[in-house]
Amino acid sequence: MRKYLLSTSVLSAMFSGWGTIQQTRKGPRDWRLALHWIVWMCTLAIAIGTVAKNSDEIKRRLGA
Repeated sequence: MRKYLLSTSVLSAMFSGWGTIQQTRKGPRDWRLALHWIVWMCTLAIAIGTVAKNSDEIKRRLGA
């Protein structure tokens, strides 16, 4: 769990969610808002997947 919370890619993706929240609170409610949330969720998923892949790769190298 620590590897995800301390990863710079995951942290930056989580902090970019602040802009999404602000846009939801202050901006118009239209298709662009839904697209903004989808893009943010994809960015977060890619960051988490990258950390998991790097972790598996490190474990594989150490085990060999």
